[in-house]
Amino acid sequence: MRHDFRVESPAAAFIDRTLRAEGSDERASADATRIGGGLRFYGASVGAVRGVVRDARRRHPELSHDEVAALASELWAEPVYERRLAAVVLLQGQVPTLLVSDFTRLEQLLRSAGARELIDPLVADVLRPLLERLEGVDATRANRIVDRWESERLLPES
Repeated sequence: MRHDFRVESPAAAFIDRTLRAEGSDERASADATRIGGGLRFYGASVGAVRGVVRDARRRHPELSHDEVAALASELWAEPVYERRLAAVVLLQGQVPTLLVSDFTRLEQLLRSAGARELIDPLVADVLRPLLERLEGVDATRANRIVDRWESERLLPES
């Protein structure tokens, strides 16, 4: 018999544990009905998700750009709405340090989001501000990537 034991980073474990504690069965059921997308739901409010991410950043101020990006991917790996929303909130706070190389990660998140409620803030609050900040060769490369995403209808219409 094979067991897949996943060891989460301390920051991801804190976020997950706190989101579960903040959730309610009633909200989880209502969100599952409203949002769907094949995701699971803890039933934590958006405010709770934002607060948990803020607390995690305070507990782990040493996280570098790469570690924050890896944390976002780690949270996203589980198909749980609140974990994925926490990843979006984490990236929203990281926009000033994001690079054109982060577009690969953003593409993975967009393709696997499972819900418009995750895609919209990812595009509006992470992708667009990042695009506005890039210059020169990085901006050209990023715009080519976004043009491809638009032709594939990966991005919502604005």
